[in-house]
Amino acid sequence: MFHVGSARSALFNWILAKQSGGTFVLRVEDTDEARNQPEWTQGIIDALAWLGISADDEAFEGPYFQSDNAEAHVVAAHGLAERGAAYYCDCTRDALVARTRNEQHGYDRFCRDRGLAAGPGRALRFRVPDGSTIVHDLIRGDVEFEHAAMEDFVVLRGNGTPLFLIANVVDDITHRITLVVRGEEHFPNTPKQQLMWQAFGETPPVWAHVPVLVNEARKKLSKRRDKVALEQFRDEGFVMEAMRNYLMTLGWSPKGDVEIVPWAQMVAEFSLADVVSSPAFFDLKKLAAFNGDYIRAMSAEAFVAACEPWLAKWRADHPGHRWDQATFECLAPLVQLRAVTLADAPRTVDFIMLPHPEFDEEARVKTMNDAARIVLSDVIAAFETVEWDAEVLKATVEEIGAGHGLKKGPSQGPVRLAVTGRLVGPPLYEPLVILGRGETLARLRSLAEWEPVG
Repeated sequence: MFHVGSARSALFNWILAKQSGGTFVLRVEDTDEARNQPEWTQGIIDALAWLGISADDEAFEGPYFQSDNAEAHVVAAHGLAERGAAYYCDCTRDALVARTRNEQHGYDRFCRDRGLAAGPGRALRFRVPDGSTIVHDLIRGDVEFEHAAMEDFVVLRGNGTPLFLIANVVDDITHRITLVVRGEEHFPNTPKQQLMWQAFGETPPVWAHVPVLVNEARKKLSKRRDKVALEQFRDEGFVMEAMRNYLMTLGWSPKGDVEIVPWAQMVAEFSLADVVSSPAFFDLKKLAAFNGDYIRAMSAEAFVAACEPWLAKWRADHPGHRWDQATFECLAPLVQLRAVTLADAPRTVDFIMLPHPEFDEEARVKTMNDAARIVLSDVIAAFETVEWDAEVLKATVEEIGAGHGLKKGPSQGPVRLAVTGRLVGPPLYEPLVILGRGETLARLRSLAEWEPVG
């Protein structure tokens, strides 16, 4: 699944490519067979397309597959050995521990000057030079890495296969990458990659490492623990524009005090210089608020169209439904008032589209006390003759509640529960008009007569 942190990094890259007239390159690093499936690659492509990053745009290039360039990775590694920038090593882990008497010790450069040739079981290690490397990062500034603290790292395993670091550098050179914007967890690899760029006689790209995303406990978002899959948010009815807008505010914010702004404004204003280096809180409540705001900003027609995938699924899951599109379109403005996601739409109006409401049993047990039954009895009597108008129905229920010394919630609660099966939902009285006097009364009587089992 496509991590929301990767989605944020992709958006930053996409905007920078658009700003500069450059190219956004999608490369699938698929050399780890255990983590590589065609459907997962398609999932990444589909997730990016949902965000508006699509192969249909002239600024998009790819997808490229790292495995397709595997031969070049090996050739490049051998080239490093030929130039003296790498050397072969036959040390085993056991031999290293025996020499250093420390299982935590990094590689001690034992083979650096032994002059070993390539051979079975011999890894190829990059020869880290003396001195230090300064990484200029557009977000973190200049950071110096002392080479003495950096071991001679492996670029080719003993079986001749390349490791990620050299494959990544060779692919970046091949694809003419000039700017790398990625998560800060990759920052420790950067001086090693920069050294390899220089060993190949190439100018390293500009680097920018964005802050990690953290949860409410300020721990880094984890796929095992947290809700992080972009596809899950999409499938739960989050609006693309809301998700995109929210992701852009994680570590960066548009000018002024307003965070919900048009995409064109974000493209115009975004700058890596304004991205902060501190961790960014991925706040699910704030994302939901963004989404609700975007839903309420839709036209009724756009909202109805956007809800259709979830409405279609609801109809398929409820073969006994009595769905009426005109009714839903009539209620759509009311649904928009309360909806947090598009998936809320069918749940909000299902009581009208089903012969009987699906009850929240906990709410029914909690609500149905003597006071509620008295209210229902009086409402039933009044609803038998009152004018069937939303404002009149509302005033009638409120008047009955006030007569019993009840506030609006306790007086309306039993009525809402009887009609909808729940205690929360859209404004109540307009749907009652659509439901009709006869069915409304039948539902009120059914709840008034209900007794808990046991």
